[in-house]
Amino acid sequence: MQRIIGIILGAILTYLLLLLFDGGTRIINDENSAYLVAVIGGAIMSWLWPIVIAWWLVRRHRRRQEDQVNQEVARQLAEQQKTNPPG
Repeated sequence: MQRIIGIILGAILTYLLLLLFDGGTRIINDENSAYLVAVIGGAIMSWLWPIVIAWWLVRRHRRRQEDQVNQEVARQLAEQQKTNPPG
């Protein structure tokens, strides 16, 4: 499944880069260089996508954990203030 997703994402990126480089605007003037950059970009995308997704998921998990800890601290502080009123 990982390989299929990688192939699909790499193909999409290659197509988009070909549209960008070899389409109407021609960012890269040499046609062979445009194809080479598009193919290499697609290959790198198909290889790196699991790393990027894993990094994003880990960041998301850590943020949720921090939110849970902050909520628990706020709950405990509110509970402590109820049992020990100031003054």
